[in-house]
Amino acid sequence: MTSTVSERDTLARDALAVLQPTFAGTTTLPDWLPRQMENGLTAVGLFGRNVVSPEQVAALTARLRAVRPEVMVAVDEEGGDVTRLEVRGGSSFPGNHALGSVDDPELTRAVAAELGRRLAAAGITLNWAPSADINSDPANPVIGVRSFGEDPALVARHTVAYVEGLQSAGVAACVKHFPGHGNTAVDSHLALPRIDIGTDTLYARELVPFRAAVRAGTRAVMSAHILLPALDPERPGTLSRAVLTGLLRAPAAEGGLGFEGLIVSDALEMRAIADAYGLEGGSVLAVAAGADALCVGGTPSDEAEVLRLRDALVAAVRSGELPEERLHDAAERVRALARWTTRARERAGGAAPDGEIGLTAARRALRVSHPAGEAAWAPPASPAYVASFAPAANSAAGEETPWGLGPELARLLPGTAHGRHAGHDPAALAAEVLRAAGQRPVVAVVRDVHRHPWMAAALAAVLAARPGTAVVEMGLPHAPPAGALHIATHGAARVCGRAAAEVIAGRRAA
Repeated sequence: MTSTVSERDTLARDALAVLQPTFAGTTTLPDWLPRQMENGLTAVGLFGRNVVSPEQVAALTARLRAVRPEVMVAVDEEGGDVTRLEVRGGSSFPGNHALGSVDDPELTRAVAAELGRRLAAAGITLNWAPSADINSDPANPVIGVRSFGEDPALVARHTVAYVEGLQSAGVAACVKHFPGHGNTAVDSHLALPRIDIGTDTLYARELVPFRAAVRAGTRAVMSAHILLPALDPERPGTLSRAVLTGLLRAPAAEGGLGFEGLIVSDALEMRAIADAYGLEGGSVLAVAAGADALCVGGTPSDEAEVLRLRDALVAAVRSGELPEERLHDAAERVRALARWTTRARERAGGAAPDGEIGLTAARRALRVSHPAGEAAWAPPASPAYVASFAPAANSAAGEETPWGLGPELARLLPGTAHGRHAGHDPAALAAEVLRAAGQRPVVAVVRDVHRHPWMAAALAAVLAARPGTAVVEMGLPHAPPAGALHIATHGAARVCGRAAAEVIAGRRAA
């Protein structure tokens, strides 16, 4: 049957509606973006490259709404190690692992509400957060401190608190990475992870936080690019009908979670998808599997890319590969959430700021010990040297966001210097640290020292030469505490560094 012009237009508008592209630029919109918004594009994603200040982001999102008042503006703002609004200075909020270590859901709810308030003030209406992954594999290179913890019940109660806090500010939550990215040692930005667990384990562990989030009313769920053979031996979750439709969307009576909101794909240019299926092929398969919105976020989109994805979806409908009803349903779900965010943003206006809640949470998350005995440690009376052992950056966090506590300690102990040290020769690294420190007391900062043998060996060499060294673990604290003073911050956000610096300088009791 030959379609009419209006039918073709409807198909094209539906195809544009399911896309969540990003773009380059901070103060101006590229010419193509308003044009495609008028043609049906309903959502836009922001990343750190679009951010200079909250005021600038608010002005940018106002320009988007001048073109399409109900546009949905999304961002990947987890707080903690993964921040976009504070990409150049570090987050004012600790991340999930810090909140989980405190295990006070009311604190998590308050942190998420304040984060949501700031997002809403900047004109952002969908947050690709929180992570509901259970960090069951300590070697996980991409989740780690982005997880609330290892216990399903703990992760569930904090995921619910986070969703409720965020959505109370009028910002839709997007719980990720379904059906759970925590039990893998492979980063899906770089390759396809495979999780070999049975369905009994899946239901008893990975799905617990997602089920709780669905019951709590999360507006969106993001898929994971993981292969889970117990559900689908051929396709990763984002492209699997068994995962998205047969598990996430199916009613509880059929063993599913009964989710009725928006299913968002993780970024489709990640290599777990793009290497095997290509961006266009992955987009078609994701919508056919049950995804409603397609995140294309790692690199800025341009008009040619957006049109290629639109045309791939339209062509798939024409060929019968993608049912037209499925594409239209996906587009309608996107439009429905865009309308909800507009109403929710209007209803939630006027919440009082709580500027100290992030620092309060970071302070409460500290775990301080004295492995050599309390008498072995005294706060430095003179400037110190902060040696940060730098592993490869988490792919989700990126290289741009600073971490550590050197600048924070320098504010409290003027003259304190800091340096980054990395490599695979522990003896050379330790010697480098000791030369840089001179006679100053040493503060050694590590991240996930249990995952990096070179880091553990270099730290041991520094401690052997300087047993009075303070050690600050800003990743997962799985290694035994070491040093004259040991502080686990459960994350590397700026406020985590500040909280640790206060204890090292003796400005706050441990």
